[in-house]
Amino acid sequence: MGEIFENYDVLAAFGMTLYLTVFAAIGSLLLGTVLAVMRVSPVGVLRRLGSFYINTVRNTPLTLILLFCILGAFYILKLEFTPASSPTWVRDNGIRWAIVGLAVYHAAFVCEALRSGVNTVPAGQAEAARSIGLTFAQSMREVILPQAFRGAIAPLGSVLIALTKNTTVASIIGVAEASGLMKVIIENQTASVTVFLVFALGFVILTLPVGILFTALSRRLAVKR
Repeated sequence: MGEIFENYDVLAAFGMTLYLTVFAAIGSLLLGTVLAVMRVSPVGVLRRLGSFYINTVRNTPLTLILLFCILGAFYILKLEFTPASSPTWVRDNGIRWAIVGLAVYHAAFVCEALRSGVNTVPAGQAEAARSIGLTFAQSMREVILPQAFRGAIAPLGSVLIALTKNTTVASIIGVAEASGLMKVIIENQTASVTVFLVFALGFVILTLPVGILFTALSRRLAVKR
């Protein structure tokens, strides 16, 4: 085990995994919230667009989404986050497009988690908001979404854990995260049990505290009915 840490920067690889997780989580939360509002909107077109997005993305493999990001958006359409003059042009664009792909994919699951939270809010509260003159946007912002987030904490935690583990797919587009380094070690040295244990333990360390934290938060912030 010591030889692995001496010859390879394992901590940097898990740092990249954490980096992808944090920024993709922020992106998926923002996009997922917008999609959840669309899904419960009184405007039929918005509801249908939200449903189309959810059904399409959830039934598309994450691998294909990431490949489209790097091959379609980056190499073919030339959509760049970093100028070509940068010495780390390919690497930086790969990382940023990996974040975009992860966020786009997991936003669908964030949306469904939030929609389940919206369904826990009594219909009478939305009616009361409308009766005092609040618009749909105001009632969502002031009344519905705050309670929906509290009711969706546990499923959102599950989405975050799944996102952390799904960062391993980013290695297919050349992002040097944990699973990518594990493949390099296996190719250069050996597929020993120690290698698998080191990386399995690393992911446990990343995901276990998240599960414990979100479980505690869901109990503490549960809306009393």
